Amino acid sequence: MLKFIASAEALEWATSALVFIVSMFIGAYAAQGMNAVQWAGAAAAVLGSVTLAVLVRVWPAQGEAATQED
Repeated sequence: MLKFIASAEALEWATSALVFIVSMFIGAYAAQGMNAVQWAGAAAAVLGSVTLAVLVRVWPAQGEAATQED
């Protein structure tokens, strides 16, 4: 169970859920009305969560041979 939590697949699902949840909250607040500063914060939150999701998917896996220590 703990191996799955730290696996790449679990991180992909978690970041996908983060993007969905952030978008859901922003949509709910947008429906109530937001000013320009709130829109800027919402855009930053969406960009941050999408950036994290992309980073998780494209970050290269660490090779065991590359981490040799003397």
